[in-house]
Amino acid sequence: MSKFTTDVRRETIEAEKKIRDSIRKTPLQYSPYLSKESGGNVYLKLENFQVTGSFKIRGAINKILSLDDNSKANGLVTSSTGNHGAAFIWALRKFKLKGTIFVPENISSAKLEILRLYEADIEFFGNDCVLAEMRAREIAKETGRVYISPYNDPKIIGGQGTVAMEIEEETHGIRIDSVLVPVGGGGLISGIGGYLKETREMIKITGCQPARSAVMAKSVKAGRIVEMESEATISDATAGGIEAGSITFDICEKYIDDFILVSENEIKEAINLILRKHFMLIEGAAALPVASFLKEKERFQGKNTILILSGANLDPDQLKDILSRPF
Repeated sequence: MSKFTTDVRRETIEAEKKIRDSIRKTPLQYSPYLSKESGGNVYLKLENFQVTGSFKIRGAINKILSLDDNSKANGLVTSSTGNHGAAFIWALRKFKLKGTIFVPENISSAKLEILRLYEADIEFFGNDCVLAEMRAREIAKETGRVYISPYNDPKIIGGQGTVAMEIEEETHGIRIDSVLVPVGGGGLISGIGGYLKETREMIKITGCQPARSAVMAKSVKAGRIVEMESEATISDATAGGIEAGSITFDICEKYIDDFILVSENEIKEAINLILRKHFMLIEGAAALPVASFLKEKERFQGKNTILILSGANLDPDQLKDILSRPF
């Protein structure tokens, strides 16, 4: 019996109606190179072309639009390593609202610069996204403001699930065998898996994480949310722990078929590959599905596989380092 009550598919369908005018319907692009590498058909879902450069705008808009006027008027609080924060601020500006973002002190310089360009109210706390998240929740409770979670909320999950709705439309008549999704707190894969698996049980949903911060993978394996220290990773958008009691853990337990963990070098090589073969910039988290696919490409032979390229916000210094490497 499921331990959660969130109807992900229903939340996703409702979210799509709310947010369709505020987001981009991103392309699903065929990859000749990756298809040849695997002997199958590989498609890239280009959330790196999304508003603010990542999928996060979907959930942020949906959550904010679900609030009543009084809640919105009091001001909002969130925590973020960058992408959710940019989406949060973009939504605040669009709807003329006020809010504060709590970020870990080790946030990437590129993503911090983006937040500052939006003239965000930023507070620094701790060296892990979970610590920043806990502090943001404390402040929200003390001030009576609504906390907007980056992942632990049915409305956020429903918003992220609209990625799967678009995939369903874009692959009309095509059998989907596997979907590879980057995983941090689990909001994106909860939405995608919860939407697709309810009507297409045979689809394999694979979670992709950096070996240096595989909290969800290890938590699912242990049957509980584990506390562990994450190492630095270029996939900073998926780094860090999972909030205690997060609904995403139960959803991930139900819908994720397996995990693939990849090294830092494999992630960087995937970023380089997408730039060279598709002339597109992706960030570390978006490279996780590509790196995971290449690591275990034999298992996708003859399959129709979709890789979720979740964002494009890569630190320029990291890109410079990657381009200098002889892959």
